[in-house]
Amino acid sequence: MYHVQIKAFVICNLYMTVMPVILGPTACGKTAVAARLAFEINGEVISADSRQVYRGMDIGSGKDLDDYIVEGVSIPYHLINIAEPGSEYNIFTYQKDFAVAFEDITARGKLPILCGGSGMYLEAVLKGYSLPEAPSDPGFALRMSSLNDASLLKELGRLKKLHSTTDTVDRSRMLRALEIEMRRRDTESSDATAGTSLIPHPASRILFGIKPGREIVRRRITDRLQSRLSNGMIEEVRALLEKGIPSARLRAYGLEYKFLTLYLEGEISNDEMFRLLNTAIHQFAKRQMTWFRRMERQGMKIHWIEGEMPSADKVKKIRSILGKESDLRI
Repeated sequence: MYHVQIKAFVICNLYMTVMPVILGPTACGKTAVAARLAFEINGEVISADSRQVYRGMDIGSGKDLDDYIVEGVSIPYHLINIAEPGSEYNIFTYQKDFAVAFEDITARGKLPILCGGSGMYLEAVLKGYSLPEAPSDPGFALRMSSLNDASLLKELGRLKKLHSTTDTVDRSRMLRALEIEMRRRDTESSDATAGTSLIPHPASRILFGIKPGREIVRRRITDRLQSRLSNGMIEEVRALLEKGIPSARLRAYGLEYKFLTLYLEGEISNDEMFRLLNTAIHQFAKRQMTWFRRMERQGMKIHWIEGEMPSADKVKKIRSILGKESDLRI
């Protein structure tokens, strides 16, 4: 069983390894902080972003790869550009890829630093979501054919909280999400390691949140959107469509890819695209903060770092907390 292998791997190799986690809402500058921290403490960054895994989805997903160059040194990063656009990459795959990246980094004597804003991806690691590998059953859709879309959505909502809008964008994705959730429910009771964190010891991961002021992050979001639109984001989405990626799949990736696809297909104007997308990104940032506050209510301690501090000061504070709460001499 996958979870048994992961548990053995964790106990043997990860128990004494401290992993800093850098999280925060979009446009808060967390990647630059994680890269600077990695530069100073001999680390490598593992991304926790649901869209940066895709090749060719660079500007819209905010990869900002220049942030990984610190004082002329390229900081190694992982779980970015590992999947083809249009393919389905899910949390189960992410858990496996994370474990491989973590083992590789620690085996080379480096410190893994988890960085991202995708709450489900972060929790998949920190909480160890119990996710069975569920190959698609061709007969499942036929068995569900008597249910209309509204009934499918209701059934899916009964089994899980619908945090991910990509699960509900069309019937095929609702069916797949429902199939996975039903498989999980069937196997969870017999899975001895369900809910086991991939980083098991509470002291072995220390969470830091970058928290800019509300007005500052609002301005950054709008300024960044204008910059990206002026520097090739529209052309990026056009190229993906011309490559043959179905528009429905691009829309399912949400935010930039959804609204730029609508614009390129003539369903909304340029002005409508900017207005709707700008609003959607602001709403997304609020949902991210809501997710992080929920993590705190569930017992995860997050050390919040003021977003307006210079990057060097942010890293200095993070290193100080790491030194106090771990055995790292940094």
